[in-house]
Amino acid sequence: MRYLILSDIHANLDALEEVLVRATAIGYDRLLVLGDLVGYGGQPNEVVERIRSLAPFSIIRGNHDRVAAGVEDAEGFNPIAQEAAEWTLRTLTPENRAYLSSCPPGPVFVDAVTEICHGSPDDEDVYITSELAALHALKEAQRPVCFYGHTHIPAAFRLTDTAFDLIPPESDEEQKIEIERGCQYLINPGSVGQPRDGDPRAAFAMFEPESAVVELYRIAYPVERAQEKILKAGLPQALARRLAIGR
Repeated sequence: MRYLILSDIHANLDALEEVLVRATAIGYDRLLVLGDLVGYGGQPNEVVERIRSLAPFSIIRGNHDRVAAGVEDAEGFNPIAQEAAEWTLRTLTPENRAYLSSCPPGPVFVDAVTEICHGSPDDEDVYITSELAALHALKEAQRPVCFYGHTHIPAAFRLTDTAFDLIPPESDEEQKIEIERGCQYLINPGSVGQPRDGDPRAAFAMFEPESAVVELYRIAYPVERAQEKILKAGLPQALARRLAIGR
């Protein structure tokens, strides 16, 4: 069994399609989606419909999905995110809003080894941006491997009986992480549609529980096309500019 793991697509269809082409070439059995299908990008309906067509094995909501579905307002967002969220709410079809509102909060237990959440296992809105937050999340996780999103930054942490450590990220197109028996892992696959680690390439992950290997991937996509769609939609220019620098 091989899982394809996507997070934080953010209405970027161009990035999503490139990821799916690569993932299909590699081969996978089931799709896991960690939330925030929409927000920021210019093609929310197209992204939701593409994900719906793939029938994810497990999918959870993100904070932008909640706002776009009308579950809550965008009051807590910064002004640019709020403008994009309100535009997305107006733009989504009723069917796509209903789909987003049907997505459950995390965590979701995928199997005996794997769980998924958006922010953290105990709070879907928490940003895991420090080792202390990561350690807390690992202690809250109920499966050996927990995948999370929300920060848009690929990261991997490991907890053993005697140590806690950050697994250093690599800048290559592919990074393999071997899952050791008796350890807890907290892994962020990075963002498909809006990376924020200074690398504009789309990010995604694969996981084979049987072989105990997680693979983190980065892949280039036509950023300029995604930028054009943001600008055509009348969304803030800053949302287009940031795609080119991965911030």
